[in-house]
Order: sequence, then structure tokens, then C-alpha cells
Amino acid sequence: MATRQVTGSERYIHADATPIEDLGDGISRQFLGYGPDLMAVRVWFEKGAVGSQHAHHHAQTSYVESGRFLVTIDGEDAELGAGDGFYVKPHEMHGAVCLEAGVLIDMFSPMREDFLPGGEER
Repeated sequence: MATRQVTGSERYIHADATPIEDLGDGISRQFLGYGPDLMAVRVWFEKGAVGSQHAHHHAQTSYVESGRFLVTIDGEDAELGAGDGFYVKPHEMHGAVCLEAGVLIDMFSPMREDFLPGGEER
């Protein structure tokens, strides 16, 4: 597998000039900034949308900007609302169900290269 150099996003991100990617099934995302060691992403969820259970080698912390979510981490459930947050250790199974339409701000370390065009999970 070829290794590619990821330099990161522009220094300043303007939301109105940054594309929003429709992921389907009621979920969309927008990059807020990234470099090799860190990535921030705004994720919109429609009510009932499901962030399926998954695991990855990245550490993740998320902030609930709005809405309500049932978050499951390593088999433990918590209902979270605006102002709440959660942390996921690398390789922990986690996912979320949107109970009330809202937005999560997800941060990953290192960055999620698989989120970028042509990127793949390492």
C-alpha cells in the first residue's frame, strides 16, 4: 500500500465556503479543519439517523452541539443532549442513534484519512 502525505486543510475554514457531504441515511458532514495529527468534523443527523456501531484506531471525542443522541460505547448507553460530550478510546466499539435532529462535532486523533477523497483506513 502506498503511503501518501497529507498536509491538511487550509488554516482558516469558512463554513459557507466549505462543502457539506451527504453521507445518506439522514447524515451529512463538513470538515472544520485537519492535519496529520487531528481532524474536526461537523456531522448533521436527522431524527432516527443511525451512526452504526464501528471501531477505528483513532481516539475520538465528540461534542453535542444540538439535538439528542443515544450513544453506545463499549456496550454502555447514555442519552446526551446539547452541551454534552463523549470520548472513545482507540479500537472501542461505538455508535449513536439520533433521538432529536442535531449536530455532533467529532474530533479524531490522528486524522481520519479514510474521510478524504481517495483516502483509506490504515
